[in-house]
Amino acid sequence: MTEQNIRAWKGENIMQSLLRNLLVMSTGSIIAVALIVGVGVWRTGEGFIEQLEAIFHPKPPAPQVDVRSMILNQVQGASELTTAILTTETVVPTHQDSSFAGYVVGTTKLLYIAYGQVRAGVDLGKLKPTDVEINNNILRLHLPPPKILDSKIDVNRSKVYEYDRGFLNLGPDVAPQLQTLAEQETLKKVVSAACESNLLQQANDRAKLVVTQLLNTAGYKQVEVIVTPPPPRSCS
Repeated sequence: MTEQNIRAWKGENIMQSLLRNLLVMSTGSIIAVALIVGVGVWRTGEGFIEQLEAIFHPKPPAPQVDVRSMILNQVQGASELTTAILTTETVVPTHQDSSFAGYVVGTTKLLYIAYGQVRAGVDLGKLKPTDVEINNNILRLHLPPPKILDSKIDVNRSKVYEYDRGFLNLGPDVAPQLQTLAEQETLKKVVSAACESNLLQQANDRAKLVVTQLLNTAGYKQVEVIVTPPPPRSCS
């Protein structure tokens, strides 16, 4: 056998020896791991298996509740919150002249007794997530400013009390126009009366009370409702 063949034969033996050692080492590692698992199961029972499952099959994160959005949905369900109403009776006189060649030849007068109503409140639809604060289990809710929601004439109660076209009925026959004018003037007076009676402040006070009761009923015990003053000239 030549020297080259001897070297090749020795190299093959070395490789075979290395492979056998690696196989023995791998088998020993597998046996060691199996022993560790077996001892763990023997000592801890189901707890060890649960730990292994937690490693290879982690539980998904628990679902979180967006408390602020839930609170907004509960409060916004009330939509436009009417918290103060003012109803007034107003007597509105109106008139219109008829003329000929620049001279007044007749005057029509209409006396209208009107019942007007003004609603003031808070538009809860304008609430934003930033209006809700939760600190130390205390819920704070900032309300939008109050405003005049609408004003209207109670047509079922209002009526024309007097309609007079003057001497020989020379005044113009303009009853519908004068009635419309009287209704427009009534709305102005009703809103003015609402402002003078501080209706917007009443709306704020009642909105605070109503929303607090609403949240208490929904399960929130420590509630602080913060009202916003009406902006200047908002009552007009």
